[in-house]
Amino acid sequence: MPKMKTHRGAAKRFKVTGTGKVKRSKAYKSHILGKKSQKRKRNLRQSGLISPVEAKNIKKLIPYK
Repeated sequence: MPKMKTHRGAAKRFKVTGTGKVKRSKAYKSHILGKKSQKRKRNLRQSGLISPVEAKNIKKLIPYK
């Protein structure tokens, strides 16, 4: 069997934690920031987690991370 190829788009967007959960960055932080409150923008900086159902599929895309 040849090695699996990593999905480069997924590799840039997701990281796997030490316990096996999949970490992601939050959306809506790139532009039109003037109307968003400071609290909302601060909370968008923190990373989020993917649901276990979606994490299973994403782990297939990034087998070596």
